[in-house]
Amino acid sequence: MTWLKPVDIDPRAQSSYADFFSDLEARLRDPATDRPGLVRETLAQAMYGRDYAALLADAPLAALNLDSRNVTFEAEYYMATDDARFQQVKPLLHLWKSIDLTPLGQNPVFGIPLRRVLAGQIFARVGRDFKCWQNVEFSVGYNMDVGDDVVIHRNVLLDDIGGIELHDGASVSDYVNIYSHTHSVLDGPDVTLRRTVIGRGARLTYHSTILAGSVVSDDAMLATHALLRGDIPPRGIAMGLPARVTRVKVRPPGVVEGFSGPGIDSATHPHDAGRKANPQFPAPTPNQTRLPDGDAALDARLPLVQPMPEPVGGEG
Repeated sequence: MTWLKPVDIDPRAQSSYADFFSDLEARLRDPATDRPGLVRETLAQAMYGRDYAALLADAPLAALNLDSRNVTFEAEYYMATDDARFQQVKPLLHLWKSIDLTPLGQNPVFGIPLRRVLAGQIFARVGRDFKCWQNVEFSVGYNMDVGDDVVIHRNVLLDDIGGIELHDGASVSDYVNIYSHTHSVLDGPDVTLRRTVIGRGARLTYHSTILAGSVVSDDAMLATHALLRGDIPPRGIAMGLPARVTRVKVRPPGVVEGFSGPGIDSATHPHDAGRKANPQFPAPTPNQTRLPDGDAALDARLPLVQPMPEPVGGEG
């Protein structure tokens, strides 16, 4: 049973919101819809209370910035971005990010259903009852694969350029960072993409970081401020910098509360071997690091979690 309780608002407001979401979803599903035009009109009404043409006449700088064709996103500068796919979702990401900065976006009864509608048109897949709070950032959006009953809290970074899977019931807490790309330690432009997988019922807690290619198994947990480079087994609880499994949940093997059937086990789940974002560099990236000379103690402490191969680089 959920620990959340229902909250009611004025029925007239709820009806107005529902009509808006229904109309928006229908228009976004129509392949003839001019998405940038729809988004700029929606933002002009939401942010300035007037139509776009009137705003353009009175305040052109404000109006021009509402049109996604007049702004750029970080993803557009990267070789790994599929420009054709990104241009399809760019207006919707612009709407998502912009509304989050308004009172509408800060209002859960409006912001969460709006993001649910947009996710259905942006993500590769999104299941039922997706719940996303405000100020969540995506790299491209179209490489998100999201199951049922997934919750993403505030100020999360989802670097989905290489692909992110969030399976049924996964929970991502505030300020979590999930990466799916890594840089060579010797050459920053040498970027490797690896899909990152978060299993069913897994919980990523406050301000934790998951590096590219990691597999977090069903019912696992990553502790607050932990840094994961590798895998967590089913029911495992990983803590620390870098993370290591220090506890295992007391639950029968193979049982994930609220789920049935096969799920994600990092020991058997296929791992992404990695794809190069920049063809100028060899694949795979050769080993580029070594332990400090004579540091046997450091060598004895590794590995901390199930390891991944090189490269070992920074993100972003």
